[in-house]
Amino acid sequence: MGPVRLALLLLLLAAAAVVLGPGGGGEAVYIPYNTSAGVVNGKLNVHVVPHTHDDVGWLKTVDQYYVGSNNSIQQNACVQNVLDSLVPALLKDENRKFIYVEQAFFQRWWRQQSDMIKDTVKGLVSSGRLEFINGGMCMHDEATVHYIDMIDQTTLGHRFIKEEFGQIPRIGWQIDPFGHSAVQAYLLGAEVGFDALYFFRIDYQDRDTRNGTKELEVVWRGSKTFGSSADIFAGIFPKNYEPPPGEFYFEVDDTSPVVQDDPLLFDYNVEQRVNDFVAAALAQANVTRTNHIMFTMGTDFKYQYAESWFRQMDKLIHYVNKDGRVNALYSTPSIYTDAKFSTNEPWPLKTNDFFPYADNPNAYWTGYFTSRPALKRYVRMMSGYYLAARQLEFFIGRSKSGSTTDSLGDALALAQHHDAVTGTEKQHVANDYAKRLSIGYKKAEELVSTSLGCLSESGSNSRCSSPTTKFVQVSSPEHYLLPPFRDELISRKKLGCSCVQLSWMETRGCPPHTSHE
Repeated sequence: MGPVRLALLLLLLAAAAVVLGPGGGGEAVYIPYNTSAGVVNGKLNVHVVPHTHDDVGWLKTVDQYYVGSNNSIQQNACVQNVLDSLVPALLKDENRKFIYVEQAFFQRWWRQQSDMIKDTVKGLVSSGRLEFINGGMCMHDEATVHYIDMIDQTTLGHRFIKEEFGQIPRIGWQIDPFGHSAVQAYLLGAEVGFDALYFFRIDYQDRDTRNGTKELEVVWRGSKTFGSSADIFAGIFPKNYEPPPGEFYFEVDDTSPVVQDDPLLFDYNVEQRVNDFVAAALAQANVTRTNHIMFTMGTDFKYQYAESWFRQMDKLIHYVNKDGRVNALYSTPSIYTDAKFSTNEPWPLKTNDFFPYADNPNAYWTGYFTSRPALKRYVRMMSGYYLAARQLEFFIGRSKSGSTTDSLGDALALAQHHDAVTGTEKQHVANDYAKRLSIGYKKAEELVSTSLGCLSESGSNSRCSSPTTKFVQVSSPEHYLLPPFRDELISRKKLGCSCVQLSWMETRGCPPHTSHE
């Protein structure tokens, strides 16, 4: 081969190397991302917590959010997509983790799954890859709810989790309600048994002060009467419940730059993305005590396609840990809380409310204390009726085929959501909450009528299901006893007069010409 031809061949090979990149041959190299990192002593540990915040009604109704309909109001908000895509994404890497909150959505999804999928999800839960946080039917408000309703909606969610998965949530996750009550801290800590409570919305001036003094994480004493037995560890997010500053949103339609780590492609940016991550971590460490910080990777209705998030988080954890300046790990609030406790750090004490909430000067979130008063009254009325109906249901025994209080209980649970009884939802969503309460009331009313009839015929030895005595309920106190109904009771000599106080109804005395048997 002549020297000229040899020189041309070498030039062609050099050009090919430039075009094809360092991998040669035009083939990308498979990169097994190492996501197995745990807590590392002596380093800043960044707990990457994947999550989604799914309102059980706000701009759209709870069912519209679940199936993803009514997109003229809000797009890319389908909880069914979130849960459907989450399972295969978690199965792809045993180190991936995710937390889920709203049981109203999860139970809708669970009912539609095959036994095979259910067994798979149970495995994810038992291994800690999927963790239920808060665990109520909704993320309840803390100002306009009655504590009994809060307990009921939490009980409904926790009972389901206990029955299906054999676990009880450890952590409170009240990240979106508009201010926080010391009473709720007591109830969620001392009564429900949570180890910690995390939230976001506190007064902007209070947040600025706490950022400066590193007092975003405190021991919150919810009851001065019960003292330290009512303490709970409380963590306030430095900014919000979204990813940290630096563009770390990875939904398919988000604009944040992805981690482009293929050297054969343009826009290779691993070093830049690692620097962005480390900068965000160091900034948050400056306002947080101990060497543990939490990155909340998610926000409202995110993870429509879960793999788009996990793919980028895998890369970030892999390359950040190769860089070595900080340690990144997949985590959950439970893991984060345990890590905080292990440091034996002394924490500031908080003894009062985080009310009222203001996010800017002269922007106080207090109007919702009284907005939509008709809905607030209706919720409270139905709450009282639900309490009375459940007592009657207990006395006669729960029916397997007849009317129950379940429908009313579910409707009331949804109504405790921080965009329901608060009145901060759209009108058509408020109508949906009221409709559900009405349907639940009618079913509970049937149970109450049957129960009272059964109690009036308690001499029967068999289980009562269809009493012959009929009770009619009316909401107007002036017409508690309809004359035809009253006369029928007297003539049958079963009951002279029935005066029963059910929830908000005023109790009236029996007419003088009737008598109790």
